[in-house]
Amino acid sequence: MPINAMGMSKALMEKLAQSAAREIGSNADTTISCVRYGNVMYSRGSVIPLFIRQIKAGQPITVTEPEMTRFLMPLRDSVALVRFAFDHARQGDLFIKKAPASTIADLVTALKELFGVPDHAVSVIGWRHAEKLYETLASAQELSSAEDLGDYYRLQLDERDLHYNAYVSEGEEETHDYQDFHSHNAEQLDVPAIKELLMSLPEVEAEVTAWQAARP
Repeated sequence: MPINAMGMSKALMEKLAQSAAREIGSNADTTISCVRYGNVMYSRGSVIPLFIRQIKAGQPITVTEPEMTRFLMPLRDSVALVRFAFDHARQGDLFIKKAPASTIADLVTALKELFGVPDHAVSVIGWRHAEKLYETLASAQELSSAEDLGDYYRLQLDERDLHYNAYVSEGEEETHDYQDFHSHNAEQLDVPAIKELLMSLPEVEAEVTAWQAARP
């Protein structure tokens, strides 16, 4: 569940888009679809540029909670997700990429090793306002009716009307055990895998190359 204004506003826009999709129907000339993902690596909302600036400045790396997990999604994967939605969307679909994740502690270790400063200081500063231990991309309820497309989940439009007898007293009694899809139970990358992923980002590769060239 969203716990801050950014998350709430994004959730509200999803609801508005799905409401519009339901209103125009499956036979409309326009298909309305959404995508959902966390922060893109090295984007404005990413901690990676901050950590690199702190390493370069000789300042302690400021970590709120080392065991916090976050999805690791490079820009190319977010673009691929949008393109996948363009190619495969049905009316009201919402697509999620099955991105891997890591702890903040392992992300920091990977950056320190890439920059050749394994002993660089880390300062644990405590939780910020409205900060989560992990981020959730899909709830168990959403996944109960989702379609698994391999690298992606398709969350389908809920087209039920307000006559719930067909789904409760007259529906199937079988239940399924689903879990939320979040950064604690997603694929967890270890430090070598995080380093490989980081060095696949042109911005990080350029930062590391410049840093190595400038050092004696």
